[in-house]
Amino acid sequence: MASPLISQYLPPDIDPTKASIAYGRRALPKLNEELQSPDLLTRQRALMALCDLVHDPEHAYQAIGIGFLDTLKLLLKDPDSTVRQKTVEVFDTMANHSVGREGFLKHGVILVLSQILDDSMLLCRRYLHKTYKNVAQVPRGAEAISKSGLIPRLVNKVKDEDEEIQELILDTLYFCLQWDASPALQSKAVPILREKLSSANEYIRSAAAHALMAICMPREGKNQVWEYGVIPVLVLLLDDRNIDVKANAAGALMFAAVTTAGKYAALDAGAIPALLEVLDINVVELRLNVIKALTMLAEAPEGRRELLPEVCRFKMLINSPVLAVSQAAKIATKVIEWKP
Repeated sequence: MASPLISQYLPPDIDPTKASIAYGRRALPKLNEELQSPDLLTRQRALMALCDLVHDPEHAYQAIGIGFLDTLKLLLKDPDSTVRQKTVEVFDTMANHSVGREGFLKHGVILVLSQILDDSMLLCRRYLHKTYKNVAQVPRGAEAISKSGLIPRLVNKVKDEDEEIQELILDTLYFCLQWDASPALQSKAVPILREKLSSANEYIRSAAAHALMAICMPREGKNQVWEYGVIPVLVLLLDDRNIDVKANAAGALMFAAVTTAGKYAALDAGAIPALLEVLDINVVELRLNVIKALTMLAEAPEGRRELLPEVCRFKMLINSPVLAVSQAAKIATKVIEWKP
């Protein structure tokens, strides 16, 4: 039989850790006020609620319009670690939306976020680097990170951060280095990336090789990769058990072998047999990078001489249903069979 007594417990669908959401248009303005409250519990609850709301890009758009970003920037300095963590989590969630990334660029969020690069909380730093990675995936975001002067600090963080965070930083660097590799080159990024090629973590090996692809695009990057002895390490990675590591190592070799010094360093390291060994693996990105790397090596007389007996393998790939592979094989065949 039902009791007329009212229970002293909250209904099961109410989360006491989150602030109650006001109705309609008042919801976000009320949360913004609560975020500025001197009461710690009120700030924490408001952040918990906001974390859920900004998953919806419409709410993220409204929050930016109301002025949440300025409020959140102040909360990054909060002495409470939970407040800082949830604040960066909000930024991370918003960075998944184009409106969030645009808002960050407009309101100068990227540089402000850097004040927690050395935060004592691992979760704060993880959310920070997830945010940077999401922002860097769009060209304007990569440009903004580079122009903020953050690349040297990110390069140094690769050396001693938690492994999961190293992965995020390497991905961010890849996007930023495609826009401008000079800050990383000036920060001696190449020897640091070389060290990461030997990591026990296969994702870090892959991401380091990926970043080296980007850093090899300018001539100075190609020169440093040769000077720091990275090319023999890349050749060894062609025998890695992970396909992505193989593909990115072949891609880095492709760029490094553009210069004469790079070509002969690769030839001396046994790059041609190692590349031919993986040529038959039917993975488009890997095969494409391998063909292009071999084409670069075939430009040297010694490389052409070594590849000439294998030219039939490239001719077979001209019939590949993948247009990019077919065209690359056609160019490789032409270079290998060229006669002075």
